[in-house]
Amino acid sequence: MDTSDRVKIYDKGVTLLAGEEVYELLVSYRSGDMRAPKLDQTEGLQTEARHFIDCIVNGKKPQSNGSSGLRVVKILEAAEASMIDRGKLVELVAFDA
Repeated sequence: MDTSDRVKIYDKGVTLLAGEEVYELLVSYRSGDMRAPKLDQTEGLQTEARHFIDCIVNGKKPQSNGSSGLRVVKILEAAEASMIDRGKLVELVAFDA
């Protein structure tokens, strides 16, 4: 794995200019610069493991817990259901875990 340039941001876009008729649609493409921001080289799992151990050893409250994990799973399930149903809006029900 290449540790440099792990994330690249491309400045690209499309502009649509509509005419009076459907066949008069003009499409303009924009291709700009690419940026590669400098990111911390620490592995995410290592950071999470250290935080977990610190919470256990020092009795701290974790930044994320089972409730926040459940919310993430519910959001991912709703996103998947929406994609399967061609972008249909999926309502998320508020809940306390």
